[in-house]
Amino acid sequence: MRLDGFGLFVDDMASMIRFYRNVLGFEIKESEDTSNVYLIKDDTLFLMYGRKDFEKMTSRKYEYIKGLNGHAEIALYVDTFEEVDAEYKKAVSKGAVSVLEPETEPWGQRTCYIADPEGNLIEIGSFNKPFRS
Repeated sequence: MRLDGFGLFVDDMASMIRFYRNVLGFEIKESEDTSNVYLIKDDTLFLMYGRKDFEKMTSRKYEYIKGLNGHAEIALYVDTFEEVDAEYKKAVSKGAVSVLEPETEPWGQRTCYIADPEGNLIEIGSFNKPFRS
């Protein structure tokens, strides 16, 4: 078995599509009224699935946290410390919620956190070198 990707169960698909497309630059081709987004980003499967559709498919009800949640994060990598700062500023200027402004951690990573419209945490980080070097 190998890791293929990750997904988010979303409440408001239209706002989530707009965020990941317009704020973070994901190439999402589905319309905003879709119930399922399936795309490849940097060789990783990323999907968003409507919560109600998933509940219907599995014949179960689930609990969902409202607001910022700390269950998981989506990690995005850039090659330089300067890019961390620039991408953070760009995302916040386009409506991302700031969680942690860019800072350099003791282990040598420059990192910051933003949140998407449903409170999922997104890290933008770098070790000041290309990801695959």
